[in-house]
Amino acid sequence: MEQKQLLSLKAEAARCRLNVLRMLAASGHGHVGGAFSAMDIVTALYFYKMHVDARDPKMADRDRFLLSAGHKCLVQYAVLAEKGFFPKEILDTYGSLGAKIPGHPDMHKLPGVEANTGALGHGLSIAVGMALSLRMDHPASRVYVVMGDGELAEGSNWEAAAAAAHYGLDNLVAFVDFNGLQISGPVQEIMNFTPIEEHFAAFGWAVKCIDGNDMEQIVDTLDQLPLTVGKPTMIVAKTVKAKGLSFGEGRVDFHFWNTDPERLAQAESELNAQLAQYREEWEALS
Repeated sequence: MEQKQLLSLKAEAARCRLNVLRMLAASGHGHVGGAFSAMDIVTALYFYKMHVDARDPKMADRDRFLLSAGHKCLVQYAVLAEKGFFPKEILDTYGSLGAKIPGHPDMHKLPGVEANTGALGHGLSIAVGMALSLRMDHPASRVYVVMGDGELAEGSNWEAAAAAAHYGLDNLVAFVDFNGLQISGPVQEIMNFTPIEEHFAAFGWAVKCIDGNDMEQIVDTLDQLPLTVGKPTMIVAKTVKAKGLSFGEGRVDFHFWNTDPERLAQAESELNAQLAQYREEWEALS
């Protein structure tokens, strides 16, 4: 990938993290840890890989995106707004009664949301059904699903994993946002599913492990899809909880953050500094 394109994607991720801060400022709280850890993946999908059109959200041959860990909805709202699926002013309604951007994604309220998610373990099952349907009607389209590492304890994930391999759904791509922390502590202490990659390989998936906060690794992996023809793809993305929030990175207490103005201002300043750095690097390449 060209360096300028890579810088552009990094800048998009920073702008989307700023969109998350905007929602947190409006509501005073939110699941920032998983939203920030998954941000680089979701940004790369929408701004680099996926065939979608904000002007025609129901385009028949579009790619589909599912955020199985629906409590991380801030990441999806931030990216959809930046992509132009809805006006950014709606971000200021997060946490309000009747908002189009509630605490879990709602397909009936917001364009670009493909399914109501957040009942953990359901996203991969829904994605399998979508991938089966698309293979018949729009074989060039893909389904992408982002799962949390904590939700792997839900048994429906493994039923879906078996079905996806059985039907050879190579139009299905799943990410596990492996930040190692869930609401009550380290994932490996609560319900250890490591090595995740070996479990999915045993079910018949093509598997790759990457740094899920390294934009270049993410893009390079997306360029290799499908990893194996005739097999669904699982990308185990090692990430950092609250990545990009300097004072919250790797901390379980930032799974859900009750914000304060001083810390929000600090986070905004740091992200704007990142954007300025990316602009300088861009200009140096021109």
